[in-house]
Amino acid sequence: MTDFEGALSRATSRARASARGADGRATGGEAFPGVLLAAQSGASWACTNLWIDYAPAVMGFLRARGSHEPEDLTSEVFLAVFDTLDRFSGSEAEFRAFVFTIAYRRLVDELRRRSTRGIHVEWDDAADPRRSASAEHEAIGKLADASARAVLDGLPPDQRDVMVLRIIGDLTIEQVAEIVGKRPGAVKALQRRALGSLRKKFPAGRTPAEASGDSRE
Repeated sequence: MTDFEGALSRATSRARASARGADGRATGGEAFPGVLLAAQSGASWACTNLWIDYAPAVMGFLRARGSHEPEDLTSEVFLAVFDTLDRFSGSEAEFRAFVFTIAYRRLVDELRRRSTRGIHVEWDDAADPRRSASAEHEAIGKLADASARAVLDGLPPDQRDVMVLRIIGDLTIEQVAEIVGKRPGAVKALQRRALGSLRKKFPAGRTPAEASGDSRE
C-alpha cells in the first residue's frame, strides 16, 4: 500500500467512524427489519433510532459536498424519508441507498438554487466570527471533517460526488450509480480518475494533511 493509499484509508475509516458515532448502531443487523416496521407504523422510538444511525452520515455527506446549511438540509432529508417510509421495502443496505438518494436530490436542489439566486445571509451577532471564543476551539471541532475532506478538495463535482458517497455514505458502486443516475461502469471510471488525481496531488511520502498545509500549492 502506498503512502497516499494508506492516508486515504485512514481518512475513510475516520469519516465512517465519525458518521456512525461511537456508541454503535441501534438499527443494525437483525434489529433493522423490526425497527423499520415500527417506524413505518409511526413509532417515535424507531424513527429516532433511524435518525441517530443515519443522520450523521447524511450530514457529513452534505457538508463535504458544500451545503451551506447541512443541519437544516439533513432535517429536510429525513422529513422526506419519513413521509415516504411506508412505501419503502428492502434490506438495510437498500434503506441506506434510499436515504442517500433523497439526500443527493435535496443537495442538487440547494446547489441549483444557489447558482441561480445567489447567496443571501442575514447577519447574526452570535455567529459573528469576530466574537468567537477561540479560533483553536473552532478548529478542533472541525478537525474530523477537515481530515476527511482534505483528500477530496479540488476534484471535479462528479468525481467528488462518487468519492463522498463511497467514503462517507459507505455505499457500493451500484448504489452510487443509482443515486447519481449513471452506469456502474461510469461510476468506476469516475472513481478511478479521482484516485489517479489524488495520487498525483499527494505523491509518495506526503500525506493529505501535509499537502493541505503546503502554501506552495
